[in-house]
Amino acid sequence: MSSASYVQTGKKPYTLSGLGLAMMMKEVLKKRAQFRFIALGLSMSPFIRDGDVLTISAIASPLCVGDVVAFISTDRTNLVVHRIVQLSSAGYCIKGDNNRRADGWIEASSILGRVVRVEHRDRQVRGGLGVERCLIAWLSYRGLLSPITRLLWGKIKRCNEIMMNKNN
Repeated sequence: MSSASYVQTGKKPYTLSGLGLAMMMKEVLKKRAQFRFIALGLSMSPFIRDGDVLTISAIASPLCVGDVVAFISTDRTNLVVHRIVQLSSAGYCIKGDNNRRADGWIEASSILGRVVRVEHRDRQVRGGLGVERCLIAWLSYRGLLSPITRLLWGKIKRCNEIMMNKNN
């Protein structure tokens, strides 16, 4: 997910991107408050979509494979929200669900917080952050998530078309 977004304080929205957004998030999370912003991009599709509202919390428990985290990119220019697909003593291997390649290994100090809520069109999205997150991470790491998702989505669309034709 891209880091360009806007933050609303009171009734006035502010546009922030890159490190500006990351630094604001870091300060808010330091105070143990949650941070909400609008995600842009398709790298976490279909579980997080362009325009979804993400809620990030400070890390209160150990991170696990499957957790979706906000972190500062290795080149220190961007805020990124992607899924942990592997753990090691060196850090976390992180990858966007819809990306072909992993972002690489990220040190714990670069991770700002954990995604605890996703909202799409003012409704909470349930998939992607629950117990299924480990399976999603496993499939994503092996490059199987996107093909499986496309296959299933095609079948769902086809079933919808059949049902719509039956009702007409």
